[in-house]
Amino acid sequence: MNELLKPGQVIRTHYSGEPCQVERFLGGGGQGEVYRANWAGGQFALKWYFPQTATREQNVALQRLIQSHRPPSDRFLWPLDLALADGVRGFGYLMRLREPRFKSLFDLVTQRIDPTFAALVTAAIQLADSFHKLHADGLCYRDISFGNAFFDPDTGEVLICDNDNVAENRSPVTGVLGTPDFMAPELVRMEALPSRQTDLFSLAVLLFYMFCTSHPLVGKRILAIRSWDYPARKKMFGLEPLFIFDPDDDSNAAVDRSLDPYGEAGDNALATWPLYPQFLRDLFTKAFTAGVRDADHGRVTEGEWKFTLGRLHDSLLASCSCGRQNFFDPAQLDAAGRYRKACWNCGLIPPLPFRLHVGKLAIVLNPDAKLVAHHLEDHSDPGATAPVAEVSRHPTNPNVLGLKNTSSGRWVATTADGAVKDVEPGKSIVLAGGTRIAFGRQTGELVQ
Repeated sequence: MNELLKPGQVIRTHYSGEPCQVERFLGGGGQGEVYRANWAGGQFALKWYFPQTATREQNVALQRLIQSHRPPSDRFLWPLDLALADGVRGFGYLMRLREPRFKSLFDLVTQRIDPTFAALVTAAIQLADSFHKLHADGLCYRDISFGNAFFDPDTGEVLICDNDNVAENRSPVTGVLGTPDFMAPELVRMEALPSRQTDLFSLAVLLFYMFCTSHPLVGKRILAIRSWDYPARKKMFGLEPLFIFDPDDDSNAAVDRSLDPYGEAGDNALATWPLYPQFLRDLFTKAFTAGVRDADHGRVTEGEWKFTLGRLHDSLLASCSCGRQNFFDPAQLDAAGRYRKACWNCGLIPPLPFRLHVGKLAIVLNPDAKLVAHHLEDHSDPGATAPVAEVSRHPTNPNVLGLKNTSSGRWVATTADGAVKDVEPGKSIVLAGGTRIAFGRQTGELVQ
């Protein structure tokens, strides 16, 4: 890197007028370099563009974001002020500093970090929710990829950087069209402008990478390619895109990476794809079949992702004797209600804990499970995190589990033998098959 700015250098901010002092170089990328800086008495990140990327269009786009658009949520490291420096070509902008606990999704895909399934699913939900909020403001991100998203592998919290490329939906302003392997087919073919619809395709690719650590369109067709260059990528991702798990066409099926001279084929997907419930695999299949053929109506929406990823989070099984997490898959129950899906780690079929069926949801009640408002109430805020119910142990017999009412309202429970019991706030109902609980507008049933 050139290190265009030097430690101790003081630069000007355009809107606040507050001086900003460069402290140290943090890293660089294709557009510019990032520094740690002291501004207005706090620590911030300063991105400074290379001369070739410090275009007038980029400057105008930055000013429009700073002046006219607020960050959709605190997960976005949004541009805060424009920065200029005497004697240095170009310009930059200031944004919040990313904490060290946040790791790149590239570290996940390259297996440098190994988060729990719970953290991974939480990160996926937060990404879908974040882009939902961005799109609701009439904006599109234009460059969704694992280079621009970070998450805490312990908690799943997400941060989204490089928001200087955000623009209005289908804006004709020139700029970044996307990261090549994440771009929607119509962008690869140069038939469209970046939009919410192209973002939805990129989001699906990103989520597939997160769960399967492979590209969804790179399968055995790559074995017939002589050179993995631009024409090959245009054909694979733009002209003839085909899902590696397409149910009707296996000509691009996932293959073992050892057979691929370029090391791009998705052999990780062969191992990871079976781990997930059928409902998640069905949504990925929609994303890369209908979503490839019909950009306007076939793409998976952020709402669909949030609902399905929420189901996935509710499906986490912590009951296998080997200590590894699995996902409960309703499609793996036979006609007699016996579970048929073995643990991916030890090969044994894990015992199923109680599940609470509420509407279309089947919530696995692990010993540490907590339920929030959207589980039990229609039209509640899906972002609410305060628990309204949680699994608790009996005070004198820890082998007996109950569902504790942590809400402010009373529940009414009816056991399998017809006994009716009020469950006041702070009280519990013992987990027993066939018990029905009226939470208010919603009623759930306990199943084992």
